[in-house]
Amino acid sequence: MSKVKNKAPKGTARRVLSYLKGYRAYLFLSLLLSLATVALTLWLPVLIGDAIDLIVSEGAVDFDGIFTIFKTAALIIVATALFQWLMNVCNNKMTFGIVRNIRNDAFRHLQKVPFSYLDTRKTGDIVSRVIADVDQFSDGLLLGFTQLFTGVMTIVGTLLFMLFIHPGITLVVVLVTPISLFVAAFIAKRTYHMFKKQSEIRGKQTALMEEAIGSHKVVYAFGQQEVMLSRFGELNEQYRKASLDATFFSSITNPSTRFVNSLVYAGVALSGALLAIGSGGTAITVGELSCFLAYANQYTKPFNEISGVVTELQNALACAARIFEVLDAPTETPDKTDAAVLTAPKGAVEFADVSFSYTPKKPLIEHMNVRVSPGERVAIVGPTGCGKTTVINLLMRFYDVNEGAIRIDGVDIRDMTRRSLRESIGMVLQDTVLFAGTVRENIAFAKPDATDEEIVAAAKAAHAHSFIKRLPEGYDTVLGEGGGSLSQGQKQLLCISRLMLLTPPLLILDEATSSIDTRTEIRIQKAFAKLTAGRTSFVVAHRLSTIRESDLILVMRDGNIVEQGTHDALLQQDGFYKVLYESQFAKA
Repeated sequence: MSKVKNKAPKGTARRVLSYLKGYRAYLFLSLLLSLATVALTLWLPVLIGDAIDLIVSEGAVDFDGIFTIFKTAALIIVATALFQWLMNVCNNKMTFGIVRNIRNDAFRHLQKVPFSYLDTRKTGDIVSRVIADVDQFSDGLLLGFTQLFTGVMTIVGTLLFMLFIHPGITLVVVLVTPISLFVAAFIAKRTYHMFKKQSEIRGKQTALMEEAIGSHKVVYAFGQQEVMLSRFGELNEQYRKASLDATFFSSITNPSTRFVNSLVYAGVALSGALLAIGSGGTAITVGELSCFLAYANQYTKPFNEISGVVTELQNALACAARIFEVLDAPTETPDKTDAAVLTAPKGAVEFADVSFSYTPKKPLIEHMNVRVSPGERVAIVGPTGCGKTTVINLLMRFYDVNEGAIRIDGVDIRDMTRRSLRESIGMVLQDTVLFAGTVRENIAFAKPDATDEEIVAAAKAAHAHSFIKRLPEGYDTVLGEGGGSLSQGQKQLLCISRLMLLTPPLLILDEATSSIDTRTEIRIQKAFAKLTAGRTSFVVAHRLSTIRESDLILVMRDGNIVEQGTHDALLQQDGFYKVLYESQFAKA
C-alpha cells in the first residue's frame, strides 16, 4: 500500500510537466536567463578574490586595478538584476498560464461529468479543489520555477569553479553534501501525505461553509447555530492540527540543511587556511581562499532554498493530485458517432420496458411501459420518492436507463445527441435556479440573443412583469446569488419566464407552480394551457386540482406505474389515485 502512495507524486509531477508543452519557449528562455544569472553571480567572487590579491601590503595597493574590477563588478550586478527580472517574467507567464489551463480543463471537464458524480459529492469540496487547491499549487509551482532551476545551476556552477581553484578542498564539500540531500529527501517523502490531508480537510471546510451560508435561514429557524459552530470548530481543529504537523515537519528541513551547510563552510575554511599557511600561499592564495569561501557559501545556500522549494512542491503536488482527481472523474457516455440531431420532433414519446435504479441494490423503476401521443398533456402523480422526478431525469438523459428504451418519434434517445434532445425540451423545475446578474440576464439565459421586447413579452406571459417593474431598476435590477431577496414565488415566476421565452416542441413542468399563490397560479395555468397547446408536455404535480384536464395521468407508487388514464376514468377505478385525490379534498 505504501508503495502505491509513494508513486502518486511521480505520476502527478509527470502530468504537471505535460502542461509545459505550450510554454517551451518560456521554459527555454527561463533556463537560459537562469544560466546567465548564475554565471554572472559566480563570476563576482572571482573578481573580489582578484581585488583582494591586489592588496599586497601597506602602501602596495593597485588602486587602478581595483577600480577596474569594481566597474566590471557593477556592470555584472546590473546585468544580473536585469536577467533575474526577465527570468521572473518568464516564470510568471508559465506558472499562471498553466494554472489558467488547469482551471479551464477542470471547469470544462465538470460540464461533461455525469449527474451521478455531482449528486454524490459536496459542491464545496469541488469548488475548493478548483479554486483553493489550484492557488496553493500555483504558489509551489512558481517557487519551483523561480528557485529550483537557479539553485541546481548554482550548485553545478560553484562545484566547477571550486574544482578549478582547488580540487582537494572541493572534495571536502562533496563528501558532506549527501547528508544535506538525505535530510531533504527524508522529510519530503513524509510531508506529501501531510499536505494532502491538509488539502482534504480544507475542502471539507469549504463545503461546510457553503452549506451553512446557503441554508442560513434554516439554521437560524431551527436555532442550530451552535451545532454548525461545533461542526466547523471540529473541522477547524483538524485543519489546525494537520497544518501544524505539515508545517512543523517540513520546517525541520531548513535548520537541518543549514547545520550541514555550516559544517561545509567550517571544513572549507579550516582546510583552506591550513593549506594556505602550510604552503606559504603557493597552494592557495588569500584571495583564492576568500573566493573559495564565497563559493562554498553559494554552493550550500541553494540547498536551503531547494529544501524549502521541495517542501512547497510537496504541497503543490498534493493539491495537484486533488485537482487531477476531478479531471479523472468519469464523463458522460459520449454521443454515438452517428447520433441523430433531433429537429422539430412531433412529440410522440414511448417508455418501452424501462428499468432504472440509482444504486444496483435498490431497484426503483421496473419495467415501465408508457405511450404518449404527440400533443398530449401527461401528468405524473404519486407520493414523495415514488420516482416522478426520476422519470424526468431519464427523459432528459440526465441519467441513462439500465434496461429498455425511451423513444421520441420512434428513435431511441440514446441514438440522439444530448444537445439536440435537451434543446427540444423546455423545463421548469420546482427548485428555482437564478444566477448572479440582472433580471433581464436571468430571463434571457434560455435565449441569450433575445430582444428586450421578447423578454418583456415572456415576463408578461408568466405574470412576472408587474413585480419586475416594481423592483428598483426594473429589468436591470441586479440579483444576488440564488435570486437575493426575491420571494420564492417571484423566483419561480422568473424561471417560468425563461420557458415562455422559448417555444420548444416538448415541455416538462416539475412542480412549476408549487411556490405561487392560488390567484397567480390560475393565471399561470391559463398561460401554460396556451403554451402546451399542440405540444407534448409532462407535468409533475402534487396538487391534483391542477392536472384534471390532462390527457393522461400516470399514477406512480414505489417506482411503478400502478394506474394510468384520465382524471374521470381514474376516479371511477376506485384505486390509489382516488385515495390521493380524496386525501387532498377530504372534508374536515
